[in-house]
Parts: sequence; C-alpha cells; structure tokens
Amino acid sequence: MRKRVVIALGGNAILQRGQRGTYEEQMSNVRKTAKQIVEIILDNNYDVIITHGNGPQVGNLLLQQDAGEAYNIPAQPMDVCGAMTQGQIGYMIQQAITNELKKRGLYKPVATIVTQVLVDKDDPAFQNPSKPVGPFYDEETAKKLAREKGWVVIEDSGRGWRRVVPSPGPKDIVEKDVIRDLVERGFIVIASGGGGIPVVEEDGRLKGVEAVIDKDLAGERLAEVVNADVFMILTDVNGAAINYGKPDEKWLGRVTLDELRRYYEEGHFKKGSMGPKVLAAIRFVEWGGERAVIAALDKAVQALKQKTGTQVIRD
Repeated sequence: MRKRVVIALGGNAILQRGQRGTYEEQMSNVRKTAKQIVEIILDNNYDVIITHGNGPQVGNLLLQQDAGEAYNIPAQPMDVCGAMTQGQIGYMIQQAITNELKKRGLYKPVATIVTQVLVDKDDPAFQNPSKPVGPFYDEETAKKLAREKGWVVIEDSGRGWRRVVPSPGPKDIVEKDVIRDLVERGFIVIASGGGGIPVVEEDGRLKGVEAVIDKDLAGERLAEVVNADVFMILTDVNGAAINYGKPDEKWLGRVTLDELRRYYEEGHFKKGSMGPKVLAAIRFVEWGGERAVIAALDKAVQALKQKTGTQVIRD
C-alpha cells in the first residue's frame, strides 16, 4: 500500500549559501533536488506533496519593489510578493520534476497551487512583529523608512537594521479541498510555498496581510490536510541536536515524542532555526502522524528509509 509524505524543502534546495541567486544557479539546485524527490517516489513507493521556503526570493523581490518606485512603478504588498514567489519556485520545481521523470521514461502530473493560509487577525504576533525580512539598512535609513512606510525596524545581531513583520501561526489552508483532490488523483502537488500567503477573514471575506508564516509550521498543517503518513523536513544539517555547539553536543537519531517535547521545552532549539522545525515535528506526531523526519537534503532517500536523520516517533 502506498504511503503519503509531505516534504518541506529548506532554502538550500533552491539557493546555496554564497550564491547570487541567478535563475541559472537556482534552477541547477532545483534539478538536484528533483532527483532526490523522484528517487523517493520510485524507491519508497510514496505519494509526494512538496512545500518550500522563499526567504531569499521574496527578499530580492521586495528590493525590486523599492527600486521600481524611482520609475513610478507602484510597489506591491508583501502578500502579493509571496504569491509571486510561490509561482516562481513552483514553476522551477514542477518543471525539474517533470523532466526528471521523463528522463526515466515515466509520467506523473505535477501541479503548483498558489496557496492562501488563514491566520487569526487577533494572533498576538500582530502586536509583536519579530520576523526580519528584506535587506539590511544603516540606522538612519531604516528609521526614515519606518516613518515613511509605517514599518517596524530593529537592529539585527550587529549586522545592521531590518524591517520586522508579524509571524502568526497557521490556522487553516484555504485551498485544502483542491490540494486533497489533486493528491487523490495522483498528482505531485507543490503547495503552501513560503508558509503560504497569510490571509485573515473579515466580515466573511479573505484579506491578505503583511506577515510571514513559518514554512515548517505551515508545512505541518499541510501534512494534516492531506492525511500524510510522514512529514519530512529537509535542511542543511542532518537532524536536530541537543547542546548544539557545546562539548556535550548530541545529535538525535530515533527519538520519542515525549523525549523531543522535553528537549524543546528545555530550550535546546533556537527560535530562528531548528526551533520551528522541531515544533512542527512534534505537532505532526501529536496529531497522529506515523513519523516526522528532520534530515539533510542530500540524505533524503536514506532518511525516509529511517537510516539517517532525526526520526520522531510516537511514545
């Protein structure tokens, strides 16, 4: 019997550290990622649903919006930029997967769904913007932009000043029925890219908001929606570790839900990096998923076979 896996691709699946972000660089990375995904489909007999990050891409697009104002081109809001990058990255992934399947003499339909994710307009995150977005500025420029555009800006770890936006939790996926239908019909579906386009409901109508939903937490919600057996988070390290960077550092292999929840509550995982991944893994197994996996992108096939990475199981 075929199983179902949701794969959350980290940024290194699309753009490697130190690269400029040209189309050619990104497409080369995506082609390598597509090979991993097709191996999963063939070797493990899984139906695959894909989600991905979009941080560098939306950051560059926000810069382009700013630059366009010099030519009287109206800047688009962040939710629209999120939709643009879902289309951009989805296009690259679906083309690369289709070509990789054809190379092996196979056909399987692939589709990207521009996905809205519902958030609560009363989420406390809206009163406490915390997610840095866009470029770094000097203090004077950042504060000038804050006055002109109504931004919230902060000093970011000694590297300069940046805009911060709310990061509300995902409540529901607006296009869930479409996604489910395509999965049931055998499509490889790419959805909820960049955590989804954040929308709130006001008087029965949806409205986009300037915010960023964590992609791994949104990916976990997607895994629930499609009734996945496995939720796999692929990143640039091969799993989660406690006491990371210390002499007693310990990488986690097979770990129970209770153990991982305890480590999370003890503060072993940083909020801006491994923390959301671990929380997403915990939520998926709590929901009833068979297994959550955190692993390196280049070890995806072996991680799904439980030979490497962090494997989160029920108690």
